[in-house]
Amino acid sequence: MKLNARHLTADFYNCKNNKLKDIDLIESTLRTIAFEANFKILSMSARIIERNHHDTFVAILEQGHISLHVYPELKYVASDIYLCEEAADPETIARGLRKFFKPDKMKTTLLKRGDFGSPKELRPRVKTHVAPLRRIHNTGAKVGAKVIRVLARRKHNG
Repeated sequence: MKLNARHLTADFYNCKNNKLKDIDLIESTLRTIAFEANFKILSMSARIIERNHHDTFVAILEQGHISLHVYPELKYVASDIYLCEEAADPETIARGLRKFFKPDKMKTTLLKRGDFGSPKELRPRVKTHVAPLRRIHNTGAKVGAKVIRVLARRKHNG
């Protein structure tokens, strides 16, 4: 048996959703995201971790697992999506989580797991992506205005 799984970690920074403390809503959203991505949930658990001021969610899937650590005071969410199917697309789940939590910035790391080739091939293949999610408005106009000011100063001083 050859197993080629996909393991995606995603960090969501400065989440805008004001429901970060709503455990029932987060759990139902996680169920909906998994269902819409055609993954069957075998069990679900949600716990409040008082000591670290965060909530933990774990969904055991027929095809892997999804875990979330939600830190409402920090507006931060750490997620772990492991799907043990070669053609699995954990990014689908990450997109659903991103849509719900509405972060300013997201960092994802994708690992291909279970490649049992030669020792050289056993090194994990990692792909990391960091991107701000908000759009920069009027960038062209701002740059243009700055260039005009610099040229005007040069003409005035020169």
